[in-house]
Amino acid sequence: MFEKVLIANRGEIALRILRACREIGVATVAVHSTADAEAMHVRLADESVCIGPPPAAESYLNIPRLMAACEITGADAVHPGYGFLSENARFAEILETHDITFIGPTSEHIRIMGDKIEAKATAKRLGIPVVPGSDGAVTSEKQAAAVAKEMGYPVLIKAAAGGGGRGMKVAHRPEDLDIALKTARAEAKAAFGDDSVYIEKYLAKPRHIEVQVFGDGKGNAIHLGERDCSLQRRHQKVWEEAPSPGLNVEERKRIGAVVADAMRKLKYRGAGTVEFLYEDGQFFFIEMNTRLQVEHPVTEMITGLDLVIEQIRIAAGASLSLKQEDVTFAGHAIECRINAEHPRTFRPSPGMITYWHPPGGLGVRVDSGAYQGYRIPPNYDSLIGKLIVHGKNRNEALMRLRRCLSEFVIDGIDTTIPLFKDLVKESDIANGAYDIHWLENYLKASEQKP
Repeated sequence: MFEKVLIANRGEIALRILRACREIGVATVAVHSTADAEAMHVRLADESVCIGPPPAAESYLNIPRLMAACEITGADAVHPGYGFLSENARFAEILETHDITFIGPTSEHIRIMGDKIEAKATAKRLGIPVVPGSDGAVTSEKQAAAVAKEMGYPVLIKAAAGGGGRGMKVAHRPEDLDIALKTARAEAKAAFGDDSVYIEKYLAKPRHIEVQVFGDGKGNAIHLGERDCSLQRRHQKVWEEAPSPGLNVEERKRIGAVVADAMRKLKYRGAGTVEFLYEDGQFFFIEMNTRLQVEHPVTEMITGLDLVIEQIRIAAGASLSLKQEDVTFAGHAIECRINAEHPRTFRPSPGMITYWHPPGGLGVRVDSGAYQGYRIPPNYDSLIGKLIVHGKNRNEALMRLRRCLSEFVIDGIDTTIPLFKDLVKESDIANGAYDIHWLENYLKASEQKP
């Protein structure tokens, strides 16, 4: 086991990793920008190192400064959390050359799955169903038109190096294709430094289903069921739950077995999430995230497993702690992402938290590094916490969520809590009758109400 883990992240995920390390007796190093000097994970870590000013490029994304922090503190492993450098193959390689373990997959697997075109080809080769689309990047308007005509409109143009909805445009008709292609390329170039795009069939009303996987790099791999992440705004997840209200037992077993088999063939190491669009009983691969997900707690709630501790164990060279037949699922879990944003305009709301009262009780979990008196900096993602509830079934989980939202009080800033209070009243939410477009349509309709 490692002696000291440097946590190359901030906010709630840094605190989550710190707690897992402490439970297994591993010392921790928190890194932070000057804006995060008073962050909870910095206060609780065994050691802390300031790695630069507020801009992420000069701190959390600055590899030389992170390497210096490792050297200063003697850290023998780095946990990247999610975001920032968590899917940066070069960072993983640099750590490896300095005999520091990257708690995650191999740099090769990060690189393969980080390129959406190569990831899709790899998934297809491993037997995972993929969305119909171009075999690789489209390099001209003529080629794009031919591909779109063959598969039929509407089509989705996506950045090859993309994620988070950037570099993604829909062309509903042939006359929309040219501007959609140019816009997607421009966004991709600005966001990722690579204007390569490819084309996929645009599905009308799919659900976003993702399967949590774990491998030990030795040819052993399991799945931990699926999560439904269909409630999204601008391709950003807002609400996640497990299991999906849109799948039956047979579909769940089928896609889980396919994904676990693929990870065994790949000899994948660590935690990963294989994401699909699901429509009319069919699954279509869209991407794989080679890291821990924001929404991992819902899987932990229904399986009773600590995914972060398992990540650390595997990175230290251990085999998987359980086999597929040992995995059991109990009840239903829902997560709401609490952002420091206006609940309707989604305008960021940094500032001082003047009052903080999280909910509690049976089956309730709040993952957050926020506290009363904490000042939320304007420099980073607006996620300040996650409310996760668990119940014997989905109805109980929804009732518990409704109660928890009424108890959760955060003053001094705007948050998205009022939005979730409205959502739990909606019949479509209660019935699980939503797709990836539902929330956008709901918000548009709300704007038009007097």
